[in-house]
This record gives sequence, structure tokens and C-alpha cells, in this order.
Amino acid sequence: MIASLHRLPGHAPSLDPMIGLVARDMEQVNAVIVERMQSEIPLIPELAGHLIAGGGKRLRPMLTLASARLVGYDGDRHHLLAAAVEFIHTATLLHDDVVDGSDLRRGKRTANIIWGNPASVLVGDFLFSRSFELMVAGGSLRALEILSNASAVIAEGEVNQLTAVRRVDLAEERYLDIIGAKTAALFAAACRVAPVIAGRSAAEEAALDAYGRYLGIAFQLVDDAIDYTSDAGTMGKDAGDDFREGKMTLPVILAYARGDEGERTFWRDAVEGRRASDADFAHAVELVRRSRAVDDTFARARHYGQRAIEALAIFGDGAVKDAMVEAVEFAVARAY
Repeated sequence: MIASLHRLPGHAPSLDPMIGLVARDMEQVNAVIVERMQSEIPLIPELAGHLIAGGGKRLRPMLTLASARLVGYDGDRHHLLAAAVEFIHTATLLHDDVVDGSDLRRGKRTANIIWGNPASVLVGDFLFSRSFELMVAGGSLRALEILSNASAVIAEGEVNQLTAVRRVDLAEERYLDIIGAKTAALFAAACRVAPVIAGRSAAEEAALDAYGRYLGIAFQLVDDAIDYTSDAGTMGKDAGDDFREGKMTLPVILAYARGDEGERTFWRDAVEGRRASDADFAHAVELVRRSRAVDDTFARARHYGQRAIEALAIFGDGAVKDAMVEAVEFAVARAY
């Protein structure tokens, strides 16, 4: 039976079922994280700890643990690989905040604002290095290949996005390539390594890769949409960051394509950095609302979320699968 994104009215999707299922494993992962981020250089654990302990849900390592439960893995190597996933993600965030010049991350001041750009970049490099140590310690050459490839793809996606900034002619296809690389690749790898270390079939490996990939795309689509619908308290970053940075996310791509000549002139000026005031952002919010660009972005997120759920069809029903389905529903429901 294929589950659907459409839950009963009044039900608020939650990560709690997944959190409960992997709680014991997550304790082991957290212990690995704390141990491996230590250094004789005090700034390294101080800066890394600022972000790692900053209130994130650790969805990506939880997906590794849940996927391991789903395929019946009973060893302990998934703890090391889940920690590696979290280090890759954290390193990427440190580098992203430097590139974007961000002031807030999860509602707190970013590491680059507190300690400066050089320290953030170098500690990010340290965490990447630690992640590779953990992959090797995991003892699976195939898992090492999957996660190291994901690291390279993420970097390619970030460079692709950097070269697309302030390009009002960005095509939707390229936008999807960017988010598929910079966000969805790690979701996919986090899920895929579990059946690899469990020695499961290629079909199960492909299914969990697809689940993670589609979930990651849906997750990023929602993130990009709520930049035009939420405040800093909801988002954990400054409202309008994407707008002021000239990022052509899907809401802007759709609003630009549907706008009249005056609206397109506004978008060109905004994307190229000539319209960045609070009033300009308010006007941008009105344009994406009026053109239904945000609604349609959320609809795309639901589409990819449904594909993620359908990818789990080859697995038997049970509490773990239910929790993974609800994780998709939670990711999409952040919009509401």
C-alpha cells in the first residue's frame, strides 16, 4: 500500500515518531560527534560546537539511522556514518554562511559573524576531514564512495549556485539541478549508505536513494518558498535573505515568468542588486503571492514529497516506514 501526503484534518505531521525510534542510536551518534570534533586547538570545538549544538533537528543523520532500522541492520557502523553525514552538513553550513554573508543561522548569530570568515572556513575544512576519517572507520569502501561523491556533488552545487546568483534568466531546470546537488545529494547519500552496510539488494539501495533525494528536493523547495512567507523567528534566518542575495529561487523564477513588463523590470533590478530595501522586499512578497508562485512552489514540494513516499513501496509496512513517511509530511508541512 502506498501512503499519501494527505493526512486527516487536524493532524500535524511531526518528526517525533522518527526521533523516538532512533533515540538510542542517536545517543551513540552524538557521542561520536562530541568525541570527533575535539582538538588541541580550543577554537575548533568552540566554533564547531556553536553550530552543532545550535538547535538543528539533525534530520540527515536520523535518516541514516532510520534507514538502517528499515533494512534490519543490527551492527554499529551506521553510528559512524551518521556522524560523518552530520559533519558534512555542518561543514557545508559553515562555508555557506561565509559565502552568503549570513548573520543568522537557526535564530542565532552565525559563526562567521562571531569568529570571522577565516576561522569558519578552516573549521569547516576540519569537519570535512573528520567526516572522511569516520567514513574510513565505517569499514565500507562503497559507503565511503557514496558519501565522498556526495561531498563533491554538494560543492559543485554550491559553485553552480554561486555562478547563478543575480542571473534573472536562470532556467527552472538549472535551479532544480542546483538544489538537487547542494541539498538533495546529502539526503540521498545519508539514506543509501544504510542498505550498503547491511548488504541489502541494489533495489533497496536505489529505493532509499530515491526517497532521500526526493525528500531533499521537497525540503529545499519549502525552504525557498518560506523565504517569502515567514519571519526570522520562523525561519531561523533573516526574512528576505535570498531576495537580498539575488538568488533566483523557484518562487522568483515563476513570478518573473508570469509578470508583466513592469514587474519584470522590478525583478531584474532586484536580482541585480538595485532594489534591496525592506519596501522592495515587501513588494517582492506581494508579487510572488499575486502570481501564485509561492503556492505553486509548495505544490511542487508536495509532488516531490509524494515521490519520496512512493519510493518506500518496496519495504514492508511498520513503525519505521510510517515514521519515514511522516518525516516527509513534516518537511512539506513546514510551509503551513
